[in-house]
Amino acid sequence: MQVPLQITFHDITHSEALETHIREKAQKLEQFYSALIGCKVVVDQPGLHQHKGKPFNIRIDLTVPGAEIVVDRQKNEDVYVALRDAFDAARRKLEDYGRRQRLEVKTHEPVLSGRVARLIPEERFGFIAGIDGREFYFSAMNLANGNYDQLQEGDDVRFLEDAGKDGLQARRVTLHGHEEA
Repeated sequence: MQVPLQITFHDITHSEALETHIREKAQKLEQFYSALIGCKVVVDQPGLHQHKGKPFNIRIDLTVPGAEIVVDRQKNEDVYVALRDAFDAARRKLEDYGRRQRLEVKTHEPVLSGRVARLIPEERFGFIAGIDGREFYFSAMNLANGNYDQLQEGDDVRFLEDAGKDGLQARRVTLHGHEEA
């Protein structure tokens, strides 16, 4: 880690054993994500003045390139179990973040909205005016429902953006209100 680990205890007596345990857990996080910049851990037990039944609240703030990852768990009356659960959740989030950075996670393309601006029925293609002002070409083959003859100029449509050889193209075009299930 580039920034030293920060450990804070609120409403709980500081314990060297607990701090050592936290340091070991934080060090293991670097095995799952080597670019970890910093880690802050807060151990809190709100309402300690009451006798029993108050779970520990563990908050872990991880600083990674381009983001902050936060785990906030209030799960167990045993501080070691609460820490284990919180650090396990932090490890999973770090692993997920690493996969997204390496583009190993499939992302869904945003569905855009627009209106049919022009239709060329004899050629079976047309143009969609996107809500951002851009214009997208589409052909009858780009329709999700396959029924070009149902389209009319001015119809609201949903579509995915694609880069065609001659410019912007719409694919998987559906009439708004007629999307596939």
